[in-house]
Amino acid sequence: MAHSTLTPVFIGLRTGLHVLVATLMALVVVRVLVVHDDTMWTALALAAGFAVLYVLGARAAAVRGPRRARAGVAWVAALTALWGAMLVTLPEAAYLVFPLFFLYIHVLPRATGPAAVIVATVIAVVALGLHGGFTLGGVIGPLVGGGVALLIGLGHRALAREAAEREALVGELVATRDQLAATERQQGVLTERARLAREIHDTVAQGLSSIQMLLHAAEALDDERPGLEHIRLARSTAADGLADTRRFIRELAPPSLEAGLAAALRRLSRQWQRDGLAITVTVSPTDSDLPMDVQTALLRLAQGAVANVAQHAGASTVDIVLVVTDGSVTLTVQDDGTGFDPVLVRASVGASDAFGLRAMVERVDQLGGQIDIDSAPGRGTTITVVVEVDPS
Repeated sequence: MAHSTLTPVFIGLRTGLHVLVATLMALVVVRVLVVHDDTMWTALALAAGFAVLYVLGARAAAVRGPRRARAGVAWVAALTALWGAMLVTLPEAAYLVFPLFFLYIHVLPRATGPAAVIVATVIAVVALGLHGGFTLGGVIGPLVGGGVALLIGLGHRALAREAAEREALVGELVATRDQLAATERQQGVLTERARLAREIHDTVAQGLSSIQMLLHAAEALDDERPGLEHIRLARSTAADGLADTRRFIRELAPPSLEAGLAAALRRLSRQWQRDGLAITVTVSPTDSDLPMDVQTALLRLAQGAVANVAQHAGASTVDIVLVVTDGSVTLTVQDDGTGFDPVLVRASVGASDAFGLRAMVERVDQLGGQIDIDSAPGRGTTITVVVEVDPS
């Protein structure tokens, strides 16, 4: 069993069972030695066999395997047979039924365990009655012991199920944590790549472009001026550097944005159209040059909005509109789905759609933009995101 907060409880129960068996076996051996009749050696052999079989079975039970269940049933059956043989000559052997109760419930499957407890209780009562006469203590003792064993055993089963469920839940939480950590690392890498691409574009690329333009102008002024070949070489070198820099920018940019945000949005629409959702994309102007971090964020916002529509809205059409002006960019995602009450959804902290909306709001906040969610039951949803950008 995997380690959990309940593992000490299970260890304590097993230890208590071993101590109980050892104590009762000591009582049986002392009884045999004290009586010292003709059956002494037979009784000692049976007691020794019971003890050895119990120890071997207890050690084997600690090892998991595909045949463990069948081996456990065979082990308990053999212990029961030895116990029955001991009852013929030793009335005190009837007390070994108490640890057997726990073994029946723990090892035997489902209803077989409680049924075996009832049968063993009857056998113990009859054995005590045949040896020393039926007394109130001889009847009540095994009955009470059987009842207590049933309660403890069933409680043990419930704890084991709870421990297994808790271990499964912990495993899922650990997997989710690892996935979130990987996502955060990936997002950090993408953010850094976008920052580097933006910095190279705004510094080195712009500088090389300016140098190339100046050298080209100087070259065109006078074809006969001394040093013209050096100017041409410098312009060629600047052109090569500019081409390399632009290639670096393309490599740093997210793969989905290599062809630009407009192409990425249209690719997004084609992906969802295969699932039966009709998406139209309108971008104005089509050749707008936005910072890479803004493009990445807007693409992720569009992806999240469309995913929410597909999963929760029951919509048939979605309109994505991207409008870029000198000082801002506006992304609008509108669907004809069932709609919702934004106030109630934001209040549903654990809901998946509420998490999606909250993630969108957080992403827009990181950009310093504004988001408006206009929706109501029965009339679809319109999400509008406005982000300020530096004029290019």
